Amino acid sequence: MAKEAVKYVWEGAIPLQIHLHKSDVASHPAPPPALVLATRIGYLPLLIPLIKPYFKDSLPPGEDSIWFDYKGFPLKWYIPTGVLFDLLCAEPERPWNLTIHFRGYPSNILIPCEGEDSVKWNFVNSLKEAQYIINGNCKNVMNMSQSDQEDLWTSVMNGDLDAYTRLSPKLKMGTVEDEFSRKTSLSSPQSQQVVPETEVAGQVKTARIPVRLYVRSLNKDFENLEDVPVIDTWDDISYLNRPVEFLREEGKCFTLRDAIKSLLPEFMGDRAQTSGEERSIDDTEEADGSREMGEIKLVRIQGIEMKLEVPFSWVVNNLMNPEFYLHISVLVKAPQR
Repeated sequence: MAKEAVKYVWEGAIPLQIHLHKSDVASHPAPPPALVLATRIGYLPLLIPLIKPYFKDSLPPGEDSIWFDYKGFPLKWYIPTGVLFDLLCAEPERPWNLTIHFRGYPSNILIPCEGEDSVKWNFVNSLKEAQYIINGNCKNVMNMSQSDQEDLWTSVMNGDLDAYTRLSPKLKMGTVEDEFSRKTSLSSPQSQQVVPETEVAGQVKTARIPVRLYVRSLNKDFENLEDVPVIDTWDDISYLNRPVEFLREEGKCFTLRDAIKSLLPEFMGDRAQTSGEERSIDDTEEADGSREMGEIKLVRIQGIEMKLEVPFSWVVNNLMNPEFYLHISVLVKAPQR
C-alpha cells in the first residue's frame, strides 16, 4: 500500500488550460488555450518549454519575462504546482484555467525567476534545508557529486520515481517508524534511508520533520467548498516553514492532528472543532459561550482531503515531496473574537 501511495504521488497530475493574456496577443485571432498535463510535484516554470512554442506566433517582439496567474492572482513559481492547486482551488477545478504572461513581470509580488536554473536552485536549497532540519547538517547534499545531483534533479523533472529511488538513499535522510506504520513505510523511497536512532522499548523518541504549512483563513463560514471566495492577495495566506517535533512513544500514535496542533495551537486547542466532527451538547454550549476557537474546514496534502486521525508517520513516509518537505494546505474559519 505504501509503495502504491508514493507511486500515486509521483504520477499525480493536474490538467491545465493555459490562456495567453490579452495584452500579449499580437495576432488575430487570438490563439486558443493550450492544454497541458502538469505533474503535482513539478513547478510551473518547467512547463514553459512546452507552452512557449504553442504561442510563439502570437507573441509581440521583445524580451520575455514569463509568469502565471489564476483569475488575476500571480502564482509563486517556487511552490509546487500541486500545492498551488490544493491551496487556491478549494473546490477542484478541472481543467485548471491559468493565464500565462510574457511581459509585465510583477516584481513587487514575485521574486525573479530565470527559468529552470532558478527552479533547480530552489529545489536544491530546499533539500539542504530539509536535511539540516532532519540531521542537523546538510553535508550529504553538499558532498553529493555534481552528476548525482544533476541526475536527482532530472528524475524530479521527469517524474522518474525509479531513478529517484536509486539516488535518494545517498542523502541518508532520517525516517520515522513506529509500530503503527512500520509495514507500510518500509517500501517508500524516503523509508529506505538510514534511521539515525535505535529503537528502545517504552522510550519516547523524537524526530524533526520538515513541514511547509499554508493556511488560508476565512472570516465567514461556508457550507460547500464551491462557496469559498476567490483569493486575490497573498496576504490572505499565512505561511509557516517550521519543523514538526514528531513524538514517538510505544503504545501511542502520533497523528496528523497532533502535528497540526503543534503548528497551529490557536486552531487546535482542546475545544477546537474540525469540520465534519460531531460535538456533544456540553461542548456546543461551551463553544457558544466562549467563541474563541476557530475551525479547521479542510486539510489537503497531495490532493487528498486528510482525516486528522491518520498516523503522521504514514503521511511523512508516503506524501512528502521529493525535496523531503511535507506541504500541507489548510483552510480555516477564523476564531470569533
